[in-house]
Amino acid sequence: MTSRSRRDHILHRAGALFASRGVAGTTVREIADEVGILSGSLYHHFESKEAMVDEIISSYLADLRGRYQQVLNAPTPPARQLRELIRSSLECAAANPHATEIYQNDANYLRTLPRFSYLKGVSREVEDVWLTVIEAGRQDGTLRSDVDARTFYRLTRDAIWLTVRWFKPGGRSSVNRLIDDCTTIFLDGIATRG
Repeated sequence: MTSRSRRDHILHRAGALFASRGVAGTTVREIADEVGILSGSLYHHFESKEAMVDEIISSYLADLRGRYQQVLNAPTPPARQLRELIRSSLECAAANPHATEIYQNDANYLRTLPRFSYLKGVSREVEDVWLTVIEAGRQDGTLRSDVDARTFYRLTRDAIWLTVRWFKPGGRSSVNRLIDDCTTIFLDGIATRG
């Protein structure tokens, strides 16, 4: 196994532990045991447990921000951009399930550590993307103006990110089906037109 693939393997296994046990609840010894090496050998690959978490989280957030930038750069109407934000968010969560869950479960704890001071700015940036799109849709009349934009964003955000706790793709459940269902519910509602 090359050094790079060894690092990736360690990050993958550590990510699963962080997601299931929490960052504070996972020890370096547990990570080492999981990948079959001595605890001290982990430091050959990473300077600390926080460095592992940082690599997992920062690559996830870079992926998310890149997807959002593509949505914003596309010359499409705001309602379509909102659908694409939902799609991009769910695809990113599916591509990075451990990182998504770590971020959801431990962001408040991580923000207390100096290494993760950037998380507050990223969180604000993500919210600003959503609010910009929602406000543009309100302005052009394609999105309702009687619903508070922040409330809609927060409900949608929480529903999307928390899917990593219960959604397991496979069989009759696919990421595309989840995207279609969520987009329909969030933007069209669940009530029949009668």
